Amino acid sequence: MKKSKKMGIVIGIVIILGLSVWFLLGMWIAQGQKPVAGGTNEFAIILGAKVNGETPSLTLHYRLKAALSYAETHPDVRFILSGGQGPDEEISEAEAMRRYLTEHGIDEGRLLMESQSTSTYENLLYSKKLLPEDIDSITIITSDFHLARARMLADSLGLKTDALAAKTPESVKIQQHIRERLAIIKTYIVGK
Repeated sequence: MKKSKKMGIVIGIVIILGLSVWFLLGMWIAQGQKPVAGGTNEFAIILGAKVNGETPSLTLHYRLKAALSYAETHPDVRFILSGGQGPDEEISEAEAMRRYLTEHGIDEGRLLMESQSTSTYENLLYSKKLLPEDIDSITIITSDFHLARARMLADSLGLKTDALAAKTPESVKIQQHIRERLAIIKTYIVGK
């Protein structure tokens, strides 16, 4: 067999494997949105996303809209607002979330702040420390593409979860889905 034919076969196999992994990760991301939260957990963690100055990014805004609706429907649920402050952010993601929710009528007494985290793993690790010791089941509120990995990380920390998926803005959907697939592979290999 000629060298170029062998190379073509290898390239074909790599492409097929890559597409298979891409498709399987997409299915896994979709499954991460179930079971859907129904207000049975006492605490929900809202995972942060970029803040532009002091304004929530569109991704964070969509998460907050979903959380606000959930808070209004389930008035006994308390929320952990989880997200630190990046170098280009004037306030922490947690503070941006607190401002949004209180400006939209959510009682500040329902909100706990976690403002040190810089990754999804840290969001969950540091938020878990704010939970009462007898709580081991939570609701995670984040973007639809992000739930599968967030729930995998929560499971690794001993937390049972249900999920509330916020819509992903169309303007970042492709970029976020590519980034998340790579992050899932990294999490699977590294563990966080």
